[in-house]
Amino acid sequence: MWFAEAVPRDLGDVLHYFLPEAVPAEEEPAPRSPARPPAALPLLSLPIGDRDVVRAAFAWNLVVEVARLGGRAVLVAPGDDESLWPDGGETPLGAEIVRTPCGELSDLYHAALDVAVSRAPEASEGGVVFVRIPPCWLRKAVDGGRLLEWVLLFSSPDPRDLLETYGIAKLLMAANPSSRVGVTIHGVRRHGDAHAAFARIARTSQQFLGHPLVSYGLLVDDLHVYRAIVARRPVGLAHPQAPAAKALQDVARMVFEDAQERALG
Repeated sequence: MWFAEAVPRDLGDVLHYFLPEAVPAEEEPAPRSPARPPAALPLLSLPIGDRDVVRAAFAWNLVVEVARLGGRAVLVAPGDDESLWPDGGETPLGAEIVRTPCGELSDLYHAALDVAVSRAPEASEGGVVFVRIPPCWLRKAVDGGRLLEWVLLFSSPDPRDLLETYGIAKLLMAANPSSRVGVTIHGVRRHGDAHAAFARIARTSQQFLGHPLVSYGLLVDDLHVYRAIVARRPVGLAHPQAPAAKALQDVARMVFEDAQERALG
């Protein structure tokens, strides 16, 4: 985790808007990957807006990169506009998109759980079911069940974006205090900008919510991301040497390693 600096006044001065009102069998070390397929793949939820093409692209690229690492990777999307995602079914490297006609969070949870159970027998090396959640559905976060136990938020360094991300984290933690909430900073040109942005929101979460956030790295501001969106191809396949491809691989590796640990637990 990156360590926090002082919280900027422009973020801290508006925090009041979001304050609550309301035994191993063997002696040998356990392997990082499950020896046998888990009963269900871990669910990783991604709050992404209906028109947020860039963050949807990040999500899809992470699915592809987890598949590249050898994991079973599925994206569950609730009745999404087809412009957000490639065509459904099997896609590059065995990554998969499953669209489901859900209209609320509880239905999405059950649909995602069905996918997590049905794909588990094919996942001897583990895997992840990524679940796109419309942010407005989080107003009924208590209906999310296990869907909100592990969540990844994307945020730019812009103070307004960090504030919105903090607000979503607050909703998640109020509904499930044991939630593991991670943040990936995107739209940066320098690592230092991402470190500072994460430090701000991590410090604020710890101070006002009493709950740490988990760093899931950064995604650089790379023109190849936008070119890949237009081409409807994963960045790692269309531009494998681009900085954005390397950054996506790093984030996917962190996600996959955490998924393997959750499956073992």
